[in-house]
Amino acid sequence: MALTLTYSNEDDRAYGLAGMTISLASLNAIDRVVEVSLDSDGPMVDFSHDYYFSISPVVSPKAVWDNLLRNYHITASMAVSNVLARALVRLGEEVPRDVMQSIYNEIEAEGIETCGLEEDEVKSLYDRILMQNRRIFLNPRLRPAIAELARVISRRRRLSGVELREALDYLQL
Repeated sequence: MALTLTYSNEDDRAYGLAGMTISLASLNAIDRVVEVSLDSDGPMVDFSHDYYFSISPVVSPKAVWDNLLRNYHITASMAVSNVLARALVRLGEEVPRDVMQSIYNEIEAEGIETCGLEEDEVKSLYDRILMQNRRIFLNPRLRPAIAELARVISRRRRLSGVELREALDYLQL
């Protein structure tokens, strides 16, 4: 996805990264994370080789497509969760409609181009992602733990995948 999210400050960036992390955990994809870094010039989440697209003559085309679709779902969910955590949890307000539309447009273009999805398939997936992430980030019981995860990320700056899983377990996320 080519979407570039801008951050108002470091706290905003930490909440975005916390949101993406929680999204990964909710999708049982946290094991694909090698490291997260608040100071990264590139992507803040570094994935294991399992995440990246690989073609091999011994892997069936269906398995390759299933992996591609799973990774697309993960990436789309991370984009949505980034802005939801920043707005709903950090600021206590809704994400502006134009921001959500921009994110949807990128998710749609990526789904059509990369996975060969139809527009209605992308819309269905997006709606499920949005509903799942809204349930997480609007949950008043989870908000303190999400804020604490953002503080941990801000304080530590960089966490390995193992350290991230430990932090999520400790916070019961």
